[in-house]
Amino acid sequence: MGVITIDPKDISVTELNGYLLGTISPRPIAFASTVDKNGKVNLSPFSFFNVFSTKPPILIFSPSRRVRDNTTKHTLENILEVPEVVINTVSYSLVQQTSLASVEYAKGVNEFTKAGFTEVHSQCVKPPRVGESPASFECKVNQVIPLGTEGGAGNLIICEILLMHFKEVLFDASGKIDPNKVDAVARMGGDFYCRVNGDNIFTVPKPNSKQGIGFDQIPLRIRNSKILTGNDLGMLGNIERLPNQSEIHKEKQSVELMNATRNVEEGVHLLAKKYLSTGEIEKAWLVLLSAE
Repeated sequence: MGVITIDPKDISVTELNGYLLGTISPRPIAFASTVDKNGKVNLSPFSFFNVFSTKPPILIFSPSRRVRDNTTKHTLENILEVPEVVINTVSYSLVQQTSLASVEYAKGVNEFTKAGFTEVHSQCVKPPRVGESPASFECKVNQVIPLGTEGGAGNLIICEILLMHFKEVLFDASGKIDPNKVDAVARMGGDFYCRVNGDNIFTVPKPNSKQGIGFDQIPLRIRNSKILTGNDLGMLGNIERLPNQSEIHKEKQSVELMNATRNVEEGVHLLAKKYLSTGEIEKAWLVLLSAE
């Protein structure tokens, strides 16, 4: 498999932007509402965005200077005048209206009106929040850090959350946020978006409550499997301990295992892969070790 190596200095800013946005994705969207010193409202989406701290609660997004003429965006100009912002979450049901709000209307034009969103009065800051958004974060701006002076340069806007608003429908029975109910969208390269919903959502157990044995402790014959993928091996390496001899001996009596071993290693690895696909990591290990 070949590799294409590119020095960012050897290509145009437009080409570089395409490569970066096409591969560093998906990116969450900060739907930012701001006001200028005269109280004029602006609403615009930004995909250079994420959460960077919990205590204090910090969100950062970055309006870049326009590549074509090196001008700055109204959001940045507003924040330099009134250092407050509401960052709203974009769900799938809002994606087309959000895209409409990204049109470069003249300064002073209210994108809430242009895109058909409802202004809801904020409690701690001057900019309004988006009534249709599933979650909104009222923030004060702690710092603005310019990253350059040429077209394409970002401006890090460091925002501290003062107040959060969540639609009740987002919560499951245990009081936690259900990602399916958020139904968030994220930006990719070009005109591409992705939807965080249904089969696109999966779980990976965090290895912070136990110490996995590690990839290097997996027997070489298993690591070199033509059936098991890197993801499969990563799951095997996240187990806290290997099955003991008693457990392995018991598994050797399994009719399913005996059927699998008719094809020797391939059948065993396929059976282990089947268990891994349903999260039965210990069962997969028993199969693999019982075939010895």
